[in-house]
Amino acid sequence: MSDAKTKPVACSAKPNIVRPSREEAETAIRTLLKWAGDDPAREGLRDTPQRVARAFEDWFSGYNEDPEEFLRRTFEEVQGYDDMVVLKDIRFESHCEHHLAPIIGRVHIGYLPNNKVVGISKLARVVDTFARRLQVQETMNAQIVHCIQNVLEPKGVAVVIEATHQCMTTRGVHKPGVTMVTSSMSGEFRKNPLTRREFLSVIGNPATSMDG
Repeated sequence: MSDAKTKPVACSAKPNIVRPSREEAETAIRTLLKWAGDDPAREGLRDTPQRVARAFEDWFSGYNEDPEEFLRRTFEEVQGYDDMVVLKDIRFESHCEHHLAPIIGRVHIGYLPNNKVVGISKLARVVDTFARRLQVQETMNAQIVHCIQNVLEPKGVAVVIEATHQCMTTRGVHKPGVTMVTSSMSGEFRKNPLTRREFLSVIGNPATSMDG
């Protein structure tokens, strides 16, 4: 279990790069098709560069979004509610930054409100924004915690991610059925074992070792 406070992670920062044109991207895809050993001019592959470019626009749309914006509209009329809020089983699809292979899994989020709460759909949007970037699971885990902690300023945040990595199941060691579990916590979830246990119990306790 990592402590989100020990390694600050930029929440909304974007890489400072100049993007190539759509035409340059499609040319690069044709080059890869040739390198794979096929003919990009044949009928079945003729439109593949355009399709792949459109797919990239969808898969990596998170670079065009600011996750903090989703959390800024909060609700303070909660009748003093200050107990745990948990949203579990948020499905996500991402891509590993090492092989561009899919990462598919679920995110579980819990936070202890400090006089304000946020609509639950906004938590899912935060997950989607970070997932739709090239990722490492541990980094994505810390980014989500830091973003929620930074904007909502709750008493604590807990995030657990369970995911399968196609870079491990379809290449390399070829080990299907393996799930990677990571967690990152701040505030009361980090300091208070009872709070942490309650959260893990609510989400189904995917890794009892995180309670240590």
